[in-house]
Amino acid sequence: MKTSFILLPLLTVCTACAAPTVADQRPPDQNDRATTASPAELAGLSTAYFASGCFWCVEEIFESVKGVKEVISGYSGGGMDNPSYYAVSDGNTGHAESVAIYYDPQVVSFATLAQVFFSSHNPTTLNRQGPDAGSQYRSIAFYQTPEEETLLRAYINDLEKAHVFKAPIITEVAPFKKFWPAEQEHQNYVCRNPDASYVRSVSVPRFEEFKAQHPELVK
Repeated sequence: MKTSFILLPLLTVCTACAAPTVADQRPPDQNDRATTASPAELAGLSTAYFASGCFWCVEEIFESVKGVKEVISGYSGGGMDNPSYYAVSDGNTGHAESVAIYYDPQVVSFATLAQVFFSSHNPTTLNRQGPDAGSQYRSIAFYQTPEEETLLRAYINDLEKAHVFKAPIITEVAPFKKFWPAEQEHQNYVCRNPDASYVRSVSVPRFEEFKAQHPELVK
């Protein structure tokens, strides 16, 4: 299966996904992990799951894509049940900071979301995005069907053949198993913290670069 086009890479990455705070060290509570969308609003939508470094940055970019109705920051790829931000940041849970994307397949395809994923981070750095190091920041494209797996592997092959990146792509293509929503303070972080130094110096410039490169994809 071949993808229809290749997006140029956007290699700006998060300079830091903040160290755990005291609040993050409390035992996880699923009641503190509500999303901004109701179950009724999410009903009937398709889902996609990706991990590409600090989830604050990743959530902001995917939220801007036409056809995407909701993006939730969380954890996936590991074996620990109900992980906390503090536990994941320790790097011992096997989980990566991830996002769950709820989208309308009549407006945006899984193929386009995969292209956004590969163009909005560096898929050639093992367990690292910029200075954020550890397996919790690794690059993973999760698939839920054989068709999605085929599409992802074909697209990686296309990127490699086109020499889009200077180094080999090390992104994991993995079957989706479970997604754990992150604590409420990590949801819509950029929108809720516009004056945070991290947001001003990293998130906003990265988002503006994405919009400039791919205006056709932005709401």
